Amino acid sequence: MEKKFRITVEGKQYVVTVEDITTDSAQGFYQDTAAAAAPPSVVAAGSAAATPAPAPAASSPGVAGPGDEVAPLGGVVQTVHVSVGQAINEGDKLVSLEAMKMVTHVVARRGGKVTSIAVKPGDPVDAGQVLLTIG
Repeated sequence: MEKKFRITVEGKQYVVTVEDITTDSAQGFYQDTAAAAAPPSVVAAGSAAATPAPAPAASSPGVAGPGDEVAPLGGVVQTVHVSVGQAINEGDKLVSLEAMKMVTHVVARRGGKVTSIAVKPGDPVDAGQVLLTIG
């Protein structure tokens, strides 16, 4: 299926046609957060003995609690602007993520005190992954 879009780049408008070429093998590129939270299949469980299981808070999108701030998109942590124990207000800059040469700032959705930080500069993150917790 093709769709037409109008985009603006540096003030110039372009009309582009995009074709959806999604197939079963391409589904891995567009990860569904609900599917990511599902338990691994039996085939994956057999190979789990060869590799250690990752920490749930650091790699499982969709497992965020009420005070958790999560990555809005996948990328690499550029800067962590806060430290554990620091008091913050709603709207304060918490973490800067870099994705495709663009920097996105994650800001606090509520005020409180930073109780834990799950990432450090240079860490790759997935969309929905917990970055830090505000208590």
